[in-house]
Amino acid sequence: MGFFDGVRGRLHYRDRPVEEAAAGLVLLPGTGQHSGHYHEFARQLNHAGITVWTLDPAGQGLSEGDPAARPVLSELVADAAGFFALAHEQAPHLPLTLMGHSLGALTALAVLGATPPALDPAVAANPALPADLLGGLVLCGTPSRALGDRPGTAAPRLPPVLAVHGVDDRRAPIDPVRAWVRERDSVELREYADAGHDLLHERVRTRVTADIVQWTQEIVAGSVRRP
Repeated sequence: MGFFDGVRGRLHYRDRPVEEAAAGLVLLPGTGQHSGHYHEFARQLNHAGITVWTLDPAGQGLSEGDPAARPVLSELVADAAGFFALAHEQAPHLPLTLMGHSLGALTALAVLGATPPALDPAVAANPALPADLLGGLVLCGTPSRALGDRPGTAAPRLPPVLAVHGVDDRRAPIDPVRAWVRERDSVELREYADAGHDLLHERVRTRVTADIVQWTQEIVAGSVRRP
């Protein structure tokens, strides 16, 4: 575990390295969650040869900040970009996937300049990370407001994307995600029946984790092994 400087103060993160890892995953939690909620998920990824970094967002876990403060997208993006850069610095040889759940998924898209300008025009116009720095992007429980149209502008380039979503997600309905995926060749959607918003903590969590592991091994780590 460690700390780094975020917009609202010192931010805490947990790193779970694996010797001779094939890939790494940088996780941005959803609202009210922090790195301590993802021990089992990280353990299973470690067993599959994937190093994991998990953030405590500002005001959550051991990070500084007011837990009741309203999230500001530009600040979330700055913190996420700094966190990803830290992971890249610690493991420059690894292909890294950026993963976000719920608000974390929105933030992950915003880091790449892929959110609708209505959320924050400056964020949409200025990607904080280039897509070619990422080996992949995993979106979990993505809110519909992260997926709106960008009229008059070309869609930003994205790395390979895996979207995992519960069919019965009431906080972030699946239909907008389905429509977004249909418009993009580089995005794969995996749906989970009888599952809601918090996939990594529901009954389907073992299958969701296995799908993320498989995709990471084949698409992210596999792209490095292929000539």
